[in-house]
Amino acid sequence: MPVLSAGAGLHETLALLTSQLHPDANHKEDMVFLKDVFSERSLSYLMKIHEKLRQYERQSPTPVLHSASTLAEDVAEELQSGPMSAEEKELLHLLTSPHLKAVLSVHDTVAQKNFDPVLPPLPDDFEDELDEESVKIVRLVKNKEPLGATIRRDDSTGAVIVARIMKGGAADRSGLVHVGDELREVNGSSVMHKRPDEISQLLSQSQGSITLKIIPAIKDEDKLKETLFDYTPLEDKATPCQEAGLPFKRGDILQVVSQGDQTWWQAKRVGDCNLRAGLIPSKQFQERRLAYRIKLGTLQSSKSPNKAVSGLRRSFRLSRKDRRGSSGEANVSDQNDTEFLIYEEVTCYQQKPNERHRLVVLIGSLGARINELKQKVIAENPHRYAVAVPHTTRPKKSHEKEGVEYHFVTKQAFDADAENNKFIEYGVYKENLYGTSIEAIRSVQAKNKMCLVDVQPEALKALRTAEFKPYVIFVKPRIPESRRRRSATTSPGGGEHARITEEDLQEMRLSAQQIDQQYGHQVDRVLIKEDTASACAELRSILERLERETFWVPVSWVKA
Repeated sequence: MPVLSAGAGLHETLALLTSQLHPDANHKEDMVFLKDVFSERSLSYLMKIHEKLRQYERQSPTPVLHSASTLAEDVAEELQSGPMSAEEKELLHLLTSPHLKAVLSVHDTVAQKNFDPVLPPLPDDFEDELDEESVKIVRLVKNKEPLGATIRRDDSTGAVIVARIMKGGAADRSGLVHVGDELREVNGSSVMHKRPDEISQLLSQSQGSITLKIIPAIKDEDKLKETLFDYTPLEDKATPCQEAGLPFKRGDILQVVSQGDQTWWQAKRVGDCNLRAGLIPSKQFQERRLAYRIKLGTLQSSKSPNKAVSGLRRSFRLSRKDRRGSSGEANVSDQNDTEFLIYEEVTCYQQKPNERHRLVVLIGSLGARINELKQKVIAENPHRYAVAVPHTTRPKKSHEKEGVEYHFVTKQAFDADAENNKFIEYGVYKENLYGTSIEAIRSVQAKNKMCLVDVQPEALKALRTAEFKPYVIFVKPRIPESRRRRSATTSPGGGEHARITEEDLQEMRLSAQQIDQQYGHQVDRVLIKEDTASACAELRSILERLERETFWVPVSWVKA
């Protein structure tokens, strides 16, 4: 077989390979195909061009002059300044010919490396009028081709949103425009009040460069998550690197910076001075782990019935009625489904002027006596705070007025409302029905008052809606570790009560622990009640801050 020289190029290699192809009975069709391909004239030309370019790269030629056109013009001007010989006339004719001028112009372009179009500078008066929003200025270069993007008008916000990016178009090639981006301006012209067809026409008419003012869409990696469980990487044998794990407590706010891995996300704790991200279990991975542990019986479902709380001795719960959720027997319908508490997407929320107040929900463990606390705060400022007037089937007393203490209804009407889920919770007390309706809450909020309700923890799920945006306060009494530290006749809630035994204190501790375990992820604030006066002062402070400060809420409450 012939041997190629060391300097042989790809063209010579293909030529030799073609000559060495011999028929093969087993691969006759393949051999014919290869011979036809290698013998193709266009392929031969491409190989020659390839070799020339490789040779050019090896030589790395540098231009002698970067402005040959200017030199040619100077020479032509010098020749015309005096009498010319026949050779000089011929040279002048060559230098002024259009073809040579074009060649020299190309030479200068290559020498100066002016391959890309030069974008005009941004206008000096281009200001950012958007408050605290991340604005991106995108400048694209396109010829007569379309932008390659479609837009739509958001029904709820009215914003102009990029709906689709066409592959291969100018927008796609730039890599700067993405689906979900909000378009604010085109070439300095606002599109906020333009129709979609007017915006499309504005985009199509723009030639050369086009400037877009865009608010980038929020990526999944940029979203904030509230943690609904505690995590300690050093105790997690599944983590790929325990030192790289990010420990967190329930209620921490994390910024997820990468979800590229299906098992382990990268996140940073909001407000943490450490800028390095750490590993946290992904939502899908944590759900699989919990489901497996439940299957093995090593973990109790978060939806298991609250038997221990509801089974506490009734003699100690004198201030509570036999309550039920709006669905009947303590929300039994929810207990059959397993809900894994992993992460919840959140955002910042601050009540705006003239906006309806958030609903304040009080839940309490045994001995908290939250009704007393609620009534005292409302009595101090009845023009600012109010309770939702409950419904009852009890006969009206002589001093009572309809709609003040209660809404008095018949048992048939009460049962009908309960059947239609109009109560957030209801129950029986001394053979009479009592219930708090959703309309009663709305009635208080319509008067521009902050509505305070105290409910059983099971009712929280029905109240956690964008309409009410509830702020949940868990009130629990301060319980000493040993009963010997306080008087046996004083209740932990700060008031006088029947003699409190060590068994009572143990039940109170158990009640607080179980509420925290099952409903703590829905609680915004824990109020430890030392005595009624200090607890009222703390509750007033919480309610005042609720109107002026910023809080984390589920993102669905704001976008709904």
